[in-house]
Amino acid sequence: MSPAPPLVLTVAGSDSGGGAGVQADLKAMLALGVHGMSVLTAVTAQNSQGVRGVWELPGEAVRAQYRAVVDDIGVHAVKTGMLATAPLVETVAELLAGTPGVPVVVDPVGVSKHGDPLLAASALESVRSRLLPTATVATPNLDEVTQLTGVHVAGEGDMRTAAEAVLAYGPQWVLVKGGHLPTGTEAVDLLTDGAEEHWLRAPRHDNRHTHGTGCTLASAIAAGLARGLAVPEAVREAKEYVTGAIAAGFALGQGIGPVDHGWALRR
Repeated sequence: MSPAPPLVLTVAGSDSGGGAGVQADLKAMLALGVHGMSVLTAVTAQNSQGVRGVWELPGEAVRAQYRAVVDDIGVHAVKTGMLATAPLVETVAELLAGTPGVPVVVDPVGVSKHGDPLLAASALESVRSRLLPTATVATPNLDEVTQLTGVHVAGEGDMRTAAEAVLAYGPQWVLVKGGHLPTGTEAVDLLTDGAEEHWLRAPRHDNRHTHGTGCTLASAIAAGLARGLAVPEAVREAKEYVTGAIAAGFALGQGIGPVDHGWALRR
């Protein structure tokens, strides 16, 4: 009998189209050699064209799922995604605070790839004051940075200011994702803990099928942390994995298709 692989728990919403959310998280975890587990926070009806509906689960259901997994199986890293409302954010923050010593990757999901809101405005303060302080790594994109801090990133020169603004809310590290910047042939991210900086650059692929990029990156970072990697190395490996997944993203339905989580397995 083989020993169990590292254990990673995603706390996030579902994507019925299979490109983002819990579905993307579990695919990425499988591809990266860890055992993925899930706490469902919301059900979405969505496809390649957008989100048609969102139904949040009650806090007691989220708490019961989390406790069922952690109390019996255990966990080596947690990744959070769509939490939707202030009560859900606060429930999850309380659970994370009660699981000390486990690295946490917080993807502060605010809007979908199609521009659909996935976080109530009333939940922003709970994300700032309750969720971000639990994070080993927070992974906001540029729109989420603006949502959380009011900082607008127009170029690479603004990314340090954005990172400092997010770090002020308490995460140990922040990864400011610059994929939406008009930076020519490179996708540039900044990882910092306020003392050291890592500028991560990768080729920018001309592929519109990028649904699930943020979920996938955060899950890949959590997988690396569960395997015992230091934060900079976990983030570096995760960016390499996601860059390959974006390059291999494929058309699905009539809109924006997903990244290919299994690209390395089929290479």
